[in-house]
Amino acid sequence: MAAADAAGTADSAATPARIVDFLALLERLKRTKRTGWVRSGVSEPESVADHSFRMASLALVLAGAEGTDASRCIKMALVHDMAEALVGDITPHCGVSDEEKHRREAEALESIKEMLGGGAAAAEVAALWNEYEAGETKEANLVKDFDKLEMIVQANEYEQAQGMDLSGFFNSTRGKWRTPTGAALAEEVERRYNAHKGVQGGGGGERSA
Repeated sequence: MAAADAAGTADSAATPARIVDFLALLERLKRTKRTGWVRSGVSEPESVADHSFRMASLALVLAGAEGTDASRCIKMALVHDMAEALVGDITPHCGVSDEEKHRREAEALESIKEMLGGGAAAAEVAALWNEYEAGETKEANLVKDFDKLEMIVQANEYEQAQGMDLSGFFNSTRGKWRTPTGAALAEEVERRYNAHKGVQGGGGGERSA
């Protein structure tokens, strides 16, 4: 079967040329460093792609947690920061309102949909992103917890490797877990964090990667 036919089986709008353009766009996520780590002075900070990969891996090994659709959670984890390929990693410290951040990212998603040809694949990417942003479904709530969890796991790793205070990242998540699964995993990460520091609780540092 020709490559064009194979690629068009699932979504005829997503032609080989469009798919390769899409892959080129996603390459930017591999080069976009997470803003919170950059602001905190972390050496060799992770990229947005690094963060999304570990989130998706978490969704894979916790398939069906909280009665969720595992496949949808994995896809949502991969899509949730996709707009950052066009707008960058905007955090609360960038001086951009939540409304403006959402507007920019929604506009970026429209560009991604157009890049994919506006067919079934484009519609699924947009639907997953909108579902995550709305945060109303079981899947969105779980993936939002995975987003915060991956951040504090990374904060703990950077603290141990680089000897810096990133406790603010932990502080920014406490009391904000949406699911029992997220809360239980966070408790384990906090236990390891406190064991390493030899203290209970934390102090300052940047907030939100």
